[in-house]
Amino acid sequence: MTTYALLMTSLLFGGMTLYSFTFAAFLFTALPTETASSVIRKAFPHFYTFVVVSASLAALTAVSGDPLSGIILVFISITTIFARQILMPMINSATDAREKQRFNILHGASVILTLFHIGLAAYVVVRLASV
Repeated sequence: MTTYALLMTSLLFGGMTLYSFTFAAFLFTALPTETASSVIRKAFPHFYTFVVVSASLAALTAVSGDPLSGIILVFISITTIFARQILMPMINSATDAREKQRFNILHGASVILTLFHIGLAAYVVVRLASV
């Protein structure tokens, strides 16, 4: 099961990294800001769903061989549900209300959370690779 956990966690890490550092940045350089913002808003629920599903599957396959990795992956999944169901709607609401300061704080929190998730996933990949 550790091999499957390693593969699933690698997929999680790669997907989060690709989306965060490539896809989002590309949209804002290739499209007008208003269009890019609209596309990002539509893409984020799918990104969060990807993270929840892949982190959950990775957790299921990791927990028997490395319980700490399983717990970390469950943490990623649960906090991503929070980001998708609570934080993202708050960000969208701040955007719609043109509350720039509130948006900046909430968006900053989501960026920090995502970077933390990426760091945790990287830690789990390294940990599982050495089991």
